[in-house]
Amino acid sequence: MVEDKKTITIDDIEYTEDQLSDEAKGCVNHIGSLDQKIASTQFNLTQLQVGREAFMQRLKQELEKDGQKNTHT
Repeated sequence: MVEDKKTITIDDIEYTEDQLSDEAKGCVNHIGSLDQKIASTQFNLTQLQVGREAFMQRLKQELEKDGQKNTHT
């Protein structure tokens, strides 16, 4: 049974896991973790922006209703 070696490509150079020092492996793990956190934060930011837009639309609708009420009195 042949085990596939994990590889990582940095600046178009491919490295196998066994070529990396423990420090380099640690850096790779941190980078992976940070990439996940960045993606999660971007996802959350998108949700927040869409939520804000929705509330802005609701506010505009309420103001339009209030404007119609104020013009009739």
